[in-house]
Amino acid sequence: MISEKIAQLLNAQIANEQYAAQYYLSMSAWFHTRDLDGIANYFRVQSKEELMHGEKIFDYILDVGCEVQMQGIEKPPFEFENELDVFERALAHEKLVTKSIFEIAKVATEESDFATVSFLQWFINEQVEEESSASLLVAKIKRVKDNTSALYLFDQELAQRVFVEVPSAK
Repeated sequence: MISEKIAQLLNAQIANEQYAAQYYLSMSAWFHTRDLDGIANYFRVQSKEELMHGEKIFDYILDVGCEVQMQGIEKPPFEFENELDVFERALAHEKLVTKSIFEIAKVATEESDFATVSFLQWFINEQVEEESSASLLVAKIKRVKDNTSALYLFDQELAQRVFVEVPSAK
């Protein structure tokens, strides 16, 4: 059994993951309306990954005998200045998620909750990958600038991304 504090933090993280899913879906829609379906695909896949992350936490809370308490989420933004703005916001959001995961890991470590620390290691590794990927995409979109040919190629590159579900630990 985990502490009430850890349970609260994990329940809040489910909401954070669901918000991230909605945020990325909003970004996907923005790109769809601009006929950049490949980039829209990237963000749609990102949205699905965030939902999967929330479900992993959901399952963990149940596995340790605690109650899942679903929380409301805010409406994500849907208006963006340009392509770079979207990618910079995505990177900033990933940094917020990382901070949140690290906070849960810190509290779990302080409480000697080794099961939760072990569970969170997957998320910590995932966030390293997420921030690295988001940083790379910001760098790439900066190189595109106003070059429509480069934007087309970038869009085609991101169209290749597919959702791969990570199996649960069960």
